[in-house]
This record gives sequence, structure tokens and C-alpha cells, in this order.
Amino acid sequence: MNISIICVGKLKEKYLKQGIEEYVKRLGPYAKIDIVEVADEKAPENLSDAEMLQVIEKEGERILAKISDDSYVIILAIEGKLLYSEELAAELDRLATYGKSKVSFVIGGSLGLSKAVQDRADFALSFSKMTFPHQLIRLILVEQVYRAFRINRGEPYHK
Repeated sequence: MNISIICVGKLKEKYLKQGIEEYVKRLGPYAKIDIVEVADEKAPENLSDAEMLQVIEKEGERILAKISDDSYVIILAIEGKLLYSEELAAELDRLATYGKSKVSFVIGGSLGLSKAVQDRADFALSFSKMTFPHQLIRLILVEQVYRAFRINRGEPYHK
């Protein structure tokens, strides 16, 4: 399976980079993981609604440019569906079984995802009703994808 994680903004925090690198390394035997960062739109602190929409749309265009036509798209959204780890594993297994070998997870910027990106999505996933920094969600997502592959293979997770 080829998995792309498309995110807005550059990851600067060393501890998050190290955690992500560790899980990407662990995922090596199961899938090809590609983390794609698109530039976030520079904007002042106090934006009008119209300016916010403009920022979201520009970031959305950058995201959509990185999604291949044959990719199954899963957006991360607070209003998405909450899944147990086993349910995410079953979903990834179902996708692989039915020929969806390219999966793109999308993590938006601090203002969210454009309507165009939401419309392109095949599935909206939520990790919690709480809001997390989008940088931290990258690590959580990679860990959950790794956990999903371990579950699907019947392999123990904790050593």
C-alpha cells in the first residue's frame, strides 16, 4: 500500500520529527509512506471571514495538487467519524482488498480544510472531539497507521 500524508506547514519541532521518523521506519515492511508538506499561507493574526476563506482556499489548492486522481482520500476533521483503532485497521484492510492501493491522509492547517478538499474526500476521520495542534496529529496519525498494520497482521503491538 502507498500512503501519503499531506499536511499544511513545515514541521519544526525536533521531538515530533523524531517520533514520526520512528513510525515511518517501523512501517517500512508494511507500506510505503510519503509525508508531503505544502506551504501554509502567511496571514496576520486578526483575519476577516473573507480573508480566512481566502487562506483556506489557497492551502486547499496546494493540497489538491498533491493528491493523485486514483487516491482514496481520508481527511482528518474534528467533525469526521470517530473510529476505534481496530476499525481503522479494518478500513485500511478493506481498501487494500478492493484495489485502493493509494491512500492519502490530509491534515489541514490551523484554519481547517477548504470545501474543495472536503468534497474530494472519500472519508472524514476524527481522532477526538478535542482540538489538537496539526503538527501533533501527524505523529498520532502515523502511530495509528502503524498500529493498524500490526492489528491486520495479528502481530503484537507492545514489546
